[in-house]
Amino acid sequence: MFRSKRTLALVAGVGVAALSAGALAQAPSFFRIASGSAGGSYYPIAGLIANAISNPPGSRPCEEGGSCGVPGLIAVAQSANGSVANVNAIQSGAVESGFSQSDVTHWAYNGSGLFEGKEPLKDLRFIANLYPEHVHVYTRSDSDIETFEDLRGKRINIGLPASGAKVGATLILEAGGMVENEDYEAAYLNTQQATERLQDEQIDAALTVTGYPSAGIAQLASVVGLKLIDIPQEVQDKVVEQAPFYYSAEIPADAYQGLEDATSTVAVGAQWLVGADVDEELVYGVTKALWNENSRELLDNGHAKGASILQENALVGRVIPLHPGAERFYKEAGLVE
Repeated sequence: MFRSKRTLALVAGVGVAALSAGALAQAPSFFRIASGSAGGSYYPIAGLIANAISNPPGSRPCEEGGSCGVPGLIAVAQSANGSVANVNAIQSGAVESGFSQSDVTHWAYNGSGLFEGKEPLKDLRFIANLYPEHVHVYTRSDSDIETFEDLRGKRINIGLPASGAKVGATLILEAGGMVENEDYEAAYLNTQQATERLQDEQIDAALTVTGYPSAGIAQLASVVGLKLIDIPQEVQDKVVEQAPFYYSAEIPADAYQGLEDATSTVAVGAQWLVGADVDEELVYGVTKALWNENSRELLDNGHAKGASILQENALVGRVIPLHPGAERFYKEAGLVE
């Protein structure tokens, strides 16, 4: 049948429009998860979660054996300086989401503690509690440091300046009567850098707040040997009094190579936060994907701490409002009314 040039042009235009609509439907969206630095647990856990919630354009649907993440979503684990940097990045909109210790979350949202005198970060919202983070006070196995008090006068890594690890380290050392750069010489390194400096004997010890086993600390254990130092109960009690989000806990002997006994310490919750203005439907999908049964295998097999990420603990230690998208999922799951 003969068609006029105008008709053909209209048909072609409709075809281009249809292709454009299809292309737009397949256009990916990106979702960043600010985590931590090399050697800790935040970054690998963020990678596992990013994998679980992603479902890039063109992927097979969940019901056909494909990804059970959010359709069209590409989630990215972003290396960062830890809790303090992450809550600031979420508040500013530099990232959509990130991990934070529960104490830092509380202080940031309320403008108290570490954030005293600063504008409260009221755009923080809660997605999930993930796992406990334990304070590690550690050194080489051949070190002459045997007790917490032996840290006095030593060269100690206390973590990156804008990290929750540094918040925890200084809190604990101060509870033991040791002031930064007065009673010890402070270094400001991430866990991997601290491991390298300990191996080279450029520092004497390190403190960090991380889930066990930490890759950087495990490396130290395998290369030169590891010694974990108990935090005295009186120091633990002072820390808990000042920051009730901490609680007494143990690092088991089987957490790292060469340990013979459990180590007495304190722990705090690792939480996943998101910006208040992130789309409700997206956060609902992200939360649903995190707790999808297919994500269980990724979490259990991807990292030793992944097995501790359980839906029944998802709201433990929550100190800020739920994001509406996450709240909708937890209502459906029967975890909130």
